[in-house]
Amino acid sequence: MFSVFCGGPSLKDQRDKALLATLLYHGLRREELCRLSVKDAQQMRRGVMHLRVQGKGGKTRYVPLHPAAGMLIAEYLEGAGHGADASGALFRALRGRRDQAPGLTPDAVYKIVRGHTAALGFEVGAHALRATAATNALDHQADIAKVQEWLGHANISTTRIYDRRQSRPEDSPTFKVRY
Repeated sequence: MFSVFCGGPSLKDQRDKALLATLLYHGLRREELCRLSVKDAQQMRRGVMHLRVQGKGGKTRYVPLHPAAGMLIAEYLEGAGHGADASGALFRALRGRRDQAPGLTPDAVYKIVRGHTAALGFEVGAHALRATAATNALDHQADIAKVQEWLGHANISTTRIYDRRQSRPEDSPTFKVRY
């Protein structure tokens, strides 16, 4: 997906790469992404950088920061110049004064995702990236209870929607039987 950024390293490209990586590597909802402050992306816990995510119902969860996303966020903050504004929005609009730019809205995130996926020949919204992250984690043997916590789901049945492992014929118990 990141190959679509073939132009120079514009601030918009830096922001959008960091934003897409944050969605894809962490399975965040649009609203959760928009609520992230700079300091929320700089939470050290047990020697590992984490994102502090304000989820549905005011629930806070800590999600380990993927190194690739962390690198892209750092590059974006350096280019944007608001890395020292700890309480300010992590992902900001590009218009106006950078130090006073408002945080992105969920609608803006939707439009950014749609724009970049359309450039790749398909159009999906931000929630499809959340579903992709969840399905990918489960396909790579992540424990479903940990994925539930990672996504901030109150009920595991919601997480099971993303579990496609039972729908693959090659994973059927039929092929596990040996005599």
